Amino acid sequence: MRLRRLLWLGAALAAASPAAAQSVTSREFGRLSDGRKVHEYLLDSGTGMRVRLLDYGGIIRAVEVPDQRGHNANVALSLASLADHEKRPNFSAIIGRYANRLSGGGVAIDGVFYKLATNERGVISHGGAGGFGQKLWQAVPVRISGRAAVMLRLTSPAGDNGFPGTLLTEVTFSVGRDHTLRLDYRATTDAPTVVNLTHHAFFNLAGAGTGSIDRHWIRVLADRFMVRDPSGLPTGEIRTVAGSALDLRHLTEIGPRLRASDPQVVTARGFDHNFEVRTQRSKGGKLPLVACLYDPGSGRAMLVRTDQPGIQLYSANGFDGTLKGDASLSLRQGDGIAFETQHPADSPRHRNFPTTLLRPGQVFTTSTSFTFIAAKPHSRIVPGC
Repeated sequence: MRLRRLLWLGAALAAASPAAAQSVTSREFGRLSDGRKVHEYLLDSGTGMRVRLLDYGGIIRAVEVPDQRGHNANVALSLASLADHEKRPNFSAIIGRYANRLSGGGVAIDGVFYKLATNERGVISHGGAGGFGQKLWQAVPVRISGRAAVMLRLTSPAGDNGFPGTLLTEVTFSVGRDHTLRLDYRATTDAPTVVNLTHHAFFNLAGAGTGSIDRHWIRVLADRFMVRDPSGLPTGEIRTVAGSALDLRHLTEIGPRLRASDPQVVTARGFDHNFEVRTQRSKGGKLPLVACLYDPGSGRAMLVRTDQPGIQLYSANGFDGTLKGDASLSLRQGDGIAFETQHPADSPRHRNFPTTLLRPGQVFTTSTSFTFIAAKPHSRIVPGC
């Protein structure tokens, strides 16, 4: 479909190359089942990286980056159509109001219990039905020097799925010449509430639709993880990764770990765990490096940085072939992996977990970035990791 609306073109040029301009363009992508228009925004770094983003759910449709040989490919999974995304909430979308799970039928704040729109087990997952991944956000053009950027804005009214407080949320997506996709979140409320925001993009650095990520290598800079029960809820125990299949502190091939006999991996059918990451900022105020992903075949690597206290690693354990990707190829277990930077699941019920409480006058802010580099193929050395 032809590009129709120019949101913002010709951002500040990077100093070294006046020919490489960042740009944001948009087009009508389709219509939701209720007739509302959805638009796709193309964020172009001017240096070979392009990100395709929908204002519906903040869905990342594609992240196109070069490999060591300069060959571009989309490394983010998406579904075949807008209708498929409507049927599969949260796939590659913004997650809120509360990422991951909340149990107990609701949440208690200042002695008041708020019943949430839970399932039959009394659990609300990823904000519940009609969560942020199913909302049509307002796209706002923004200028960031040297970056192509667009902000998505959403007002979640008090009582939305039972959550107290009117929550104003803004997520700014930006791409720069350094081949970094950065997400900056901001939220405010007019009444005490709980907030846990993330993005549920799935990555396969060999290219979307190329099959399993078993041969990818991974590193997660975390010494401890939250132990989960068979239903996926945290028990409250925070355990060392040492001696377990979840010890990913050094670059490790993914496949053998997904098939390990470790009870935590067996019950989850792979990775579906929250890691307590190291979040000490490096010199120069850079976001802390928390994880790396590397595909030896293409040489593509991804560095994940965040100021969040945790990262939920999910290896697409629930993909059973019924979902269709962009080329109508079936998505199967392990075809992608998600790095959901966030607070731990069910934090309000565990005093030893960091708080997710937000009060009027406070501003929730957090940032996460994904930097894509072309490393040497078939090497165990990833620059910066």
